[in-house]
Amino acid sequence: MGRQRLIRTCSALSFAAALLVGCDLLDPNVNASLKPQARPAAPASAAPVVARPTSERSASLRSYFAQVEQAQLSQGLLRQDGGGTDTPFNADTLVRNFERIAFFNEYDGNFAGVGGASPLNRWEGPVRMEVLFGDSIPPSQQRTDTQAVASYAKRLSRVTGHPVSMNGRPNFIVVIAGEDDREEMLAKAAARVPGISKSSLATVREMPRDTYCLVAAYATGADPDVYTAALAIVRAENPDLLRLSCIHEELAQGMGLSNDSPDARPSIFNDDDEFALLTRHDELLLRMLYDPRLEPGMTAAQAAPIVRTIARELTGGPQ
Repeated sequence: MGRQRLIRTCSALSFAAALLVGCDLLDPNVNASLKPQARPAAPASAAPVVARPTSERSASLRSYFAQVEQAQLSQGLLRQDGGGTDTPFNADTLVRNFERIAFFNEYDGNFAGVGGASPLNRWEGPVRMEVLFGDSIPPSQQRTDTQAVASYAKRLSRVTGHPVSMNGRPNFIVVIAGEDDREEMLAKAAARVPGISKSSLATVREMPRDTYCLVAAYATGADPDVYTAALAIVRAENPDLLRLSCIHEELAQGMGLSNDSPDARPSIFNDDDEFALLTRHDELLLRMLYDPRLEPGMTAAQAAPIVRTIARELTGGPQ
């Protein structure tokens, strides 16, 4: 029987029709009419795509998150440099952080309490992402966020060696919506991906004010440790950097790194928000997760000797 793992808290597309106008060569033996011909009526211009007006609650949240972002930046948080000489790490650091992040859940199944130990979970089949936008999202933001997800999907695929793309029938939905249209978009997500039922979304329908984003992964196949679907929810009210930070963290955690650790550094898998974007340290954790020597369902104890070997290979440390 399949199960749902709730991991993390933290578009209407318009197509323009092309009108192809062809010209036939005239037979020189046929007299062309000299009478001016009426021009065909110009096609009506498509109505501009505009975002639906937002409520006062949504506008208030947008202002609140903008202040949060500015406050964090003023404190030197939300770093985008990936770490440096001030954040060294070695093979032992990777082993410790991987165990804490890959073999524990941050929350229980209802986002109501702290989760516990977990076997290793990851995808075995290709990951196919799709972004769904609420009607309140401006077209410019939709374009920016779609490009961000597409670029990041390629990076996740390169780092893990696992197929991650935005092609084909989706099994990993990224909902970017505001307070006014989140419930509507969740219903659309449930209709798009088998394994994501409307009932399973009850725990993510209401998001506390201090939750910027979250992700839920689902194992609905024969193996309860293999993900078959996932859903990430990003508040549209987040300003640009916080929204991009959400995309980086939730999509990476939806790959199987389901916990945070206060000791992980430099890392986005840490609630201190020091880093906004995926770091080199985090890339190595993802590479470890999808190393073929590890298997879904392994416990931390079973995986420990393999994890140590992989970490030393990745850092050039002693074998």
